[in-house]
Amino acid sequence: MQPQAAGTRYEVEAVVFDMDGVLIDSRPVIEEAWRTVARRHGRVLADPEIEEYVHGRTGDQTVRLIFPHHSDADRKAIWAEVDTVEEEAPYRAVPGADGLATRLRQAGVPVGLATSSWTRKIDNALGGLGLLDVFRVRVTRDDVERGKPHPDPYLSACRGLGIRPQRTLVFEDSVSGVRSAVTAGAVCVGIGGRALVEAGAVVAVPDFTALAVDGVAGTITLTDPDGLVTVALTVGPDGG
Repeated sequence: MQPQAAGTRYEVEAVVFDMDGVLIDSRPVIEEAWRTVARRHGRVLADPEIEEYVHGRTGDQTVRLIFPHHSDADRKAIWAEVDTVEEEAPYRAVPGADGLATRLRQAGVPVGLATSSWTRKIDNALGGLGLLDVFRVRVTRDDVERGKPHPDPYLSACRGLGIRPQRTLVFEDSVSGVRSAVTAGAVCVGIGGRALVEAGAVVAVPDFTALAVDGVAGTITLTDPDGLVTVALTVGPDGG
């Protein structure tokens, strides 16, 4: 995808966040969980494999890619080991994520969650950050038959919020997640590097502190540091 022209503006009504790598800094936890469990089962994961097989995928997809010759029962047991590590780990917020999510909710913007994680991990991670009440809709790995990069998670979240995907802003940190959001028709801002723009994000920033956030005349506007993209969010009736 070509870089956006300076001053490109998008008008949206809702926001959907991915969780891992967007709301919570979970990459180190996830990577170590898969590396540790894979070693127990005789598999050493290289960095490119972690990026390709782990981030932005469901655990079911990951365990099939890493252990293609294992039985379904063995893969299920391996996946359960990884889940246990992730469920119990402490998590920190990605810089600026908790403040922005809370501000959007207080302003009356419909906010959703579309994640490849599951209920116990979500409750632990977001509960620890005080963010559980932010989301009107939560779509987990157990709520869709096809996870990211398929568009199903974001289509489901938009349906739950009652907002068309084309009027929805998505924050994603993985190529797989960006493809899911873009295929659904949403406007996607990447949290990460250049590869996310190449996958279809309108712009990428390292974290939420890089976005200028302003509230004026019934909107919240988000602008990247280079002024390439501005996203204007309509404030709901309870906000302002």
